[in-house]
Amino acid sequence: MDKDIITAPLTRRVFAATGLVAGFTLATGPLNAAAIVTDTGGLDAGEVSIAVADGHIPAYRARPAGKKAAPTVLVVQEVFGVHEHIKDICRRLAKLGFYAVAPSLYARFGDPGKYDMAHVQDLMTDIVAKVPDDEVMSDLDSTVAFAHGEGADTAKLGITGFCWGGRVVWLYAAHNPALKAGVAWYGPLAGKPNALRPHTAIDLAAEVKAPVLGLYAGLDQNITAADIAAMRAALAKAGRNDCRIDVFPDAQHGFNADYRPSYNEADAKEGWSRMQAWFKANGVA
Repeated sequence: MDKDIITAPLTRRVFAATGLVAGFTLATGPLNAAAIVTDTGGLDAGEVSIAVADGHIPAYRARPAGKKAAPTVLVVQEVFGVHEHIKDICRRLAKLGFYAVAPSLYARFGDPGKYDMAHVQDLMTDIVAKVPDDEVMSDLDSTVAFAHGEGADTAKLGITGFCWGGRVVWLYAAHNPALKAGVAWYGPLAGKPNALRPHTAIDLAAEVKAPVLGLYAGLDQNITAADIAAMRAALAKAGRNDCRIDVFPDAQHGFNADYRPSYNEADAKEGWSRMQAWFKANGVA
C-alpha cells in the first residue's frame, strides 16, 4: 500500500485500471443460463469517468433518458468488481426511475476481470486486500457529487451493494449523514479488523445514520447466524429500530447473482421487491 494514499490523498497517481470489467466475471466459472440481461431501451447508460481525490475512476451509470432529478442510488460492486451483472443492476434500477451508478472501487489496484476461477485467492491478495475503507468512503462521496453534477436528485440518496459491497453499505450508512436508506445484500458483518479496514459492520452499528435493510442467506457458509444475531443486537443497543435484517432460510450467499449457480430466483425477486419498498418508504423513490 502506497503510504502517500493515506498521508497525501490529493497526490495524483497512475491508476492500475482505467476501464470496467468486460462482460461477466471469470472468477465464478461458467455463466449461468439464467443470467438476466436488461436492455438500454429508454435509458442513458454507459461508462463514465468520476473525479476523485487523487485522479479519476471509471464507473457505470444508467438513468432514465430525459428524466430530470431522478433519485440517486449508489450501486456497490461485488468482490469481483463492476462487471456485467453489476452494470445490469444499474440498468434495472434505471428502468424503475432511478439514477444508478456503480463506481469501480478497485481502480487503483488492478483489473478484477483478469482473474479466473482458479485464481480467486490471487484476486483477494493482489487487489481486494489492498483497498482501504476510507478511500472507498471518499470515492462514494465523489460519486454522489458526480451524480449531482449530472442533475440527479442527491437529496434522495440510497445505496445498495452485494457481497463485498454489502459490507460497504453498512459502512457508508455510518459515514454519510445525508444518506436516506441502504440495502445490504449478504454483506459481511464480522471479521478481523486491520489498518486498512479498521472496523466491522457490527463495530459501526451505533454510528449508522440511515435505515438499512439487510438481505441475508440462511445457508451462507461465511456470514453465520451468530454474526446476524450480533448485528441485530448491536443495532438494538444503539436504538436503530429503523434498521432490519431479513434472512432467506433456503438461500445461499450470492442468491441474487443470477449469473452464478447460487442464484435463487424466488428469493432474489422477493429481495428486489423488498429493496424497492425500502427505498420508497425511506425517501429515496
